[in-house]
Amino acid sequence: MLYCFGGSVLSALMLAEPPVAFLAKNTNILLASSVWYLVFYCPQDMFYRCCCFLPLRVVVAGMKEVTRTWKIAGGVAHADSHFKDVWLVMIAVGWARGAGGGLISNFEQLVRGVWKPETNELLNMSYPVKISLIGAVLFTLQHTQWLPIARHNLMFLYTIFLVTSKVKMMLTDFPLTPFEAGLCRGFFGLQKTLSKAEGESATSSNGSSVCDRSAEQHHDGARKRSAKKTE
Repeated sequence: MLYCFGGSVLSALMLAEPPVAFLAKNTNILLASSVWYLVFYCPQDMFYRCCCFLPLRVVVAGMKEVTRTWKIAGGVAHADSHFKDVWLVMIAVGWARGAGGGLISNFEQLVRGVWKPETNELLNMSYPVKISLIGAVLFTLQHTQWLPIARHNLMFLYTIFLVTSKVKMMLTDFPLTPFEAGLCRGFFGLQKTLSKAEGESATSSNGSSVCDRSAEQHHDGARKRSAKKTE
């Protein structure tokens, strides 16, 4: 439940609301419980096998991205009702609503008795966390009228982008990699830094290999000399 309703829990904590308010939605609780039961306890894992069927998995992933758009837009509007025109709060709440499951994953791991600090989403963001942050910024700009576009048009365009990028990621490669590489080269010059680091590592490895070869030749010569002396 923490993972399924992580966005509601995080946004409620940010806005000083009851974090257990999501339990009042009986339909959502029953739906999440039913899916959990079918995934883990369905005979012969039939439900899981059906969900792993690629066409069905693509459809389910697309439906999830549609709900993500509504969550982000609703979170931004809800935050604006508490803190009028406070951009950071609106972005944070919209981000939490859209990617709450990923952001709360470390706490959820602690509850289960598993600790994986390398999976911290704030340090190593996954696709849902990145795309939710972009959406939170866009909907915040639109809500504060800094982005000249109607809300329903933005929701439509953003949903189309989410669905197409998710399907492309499932079928081919990660869609934001070229965009991220361009930003890194433009703002931070990481490509040069990485190439320099690779060159230095290659040089150091070559130097160590040369030293190793020279040391081996020295030992071979010493062994030959000692063998001649014994003869």
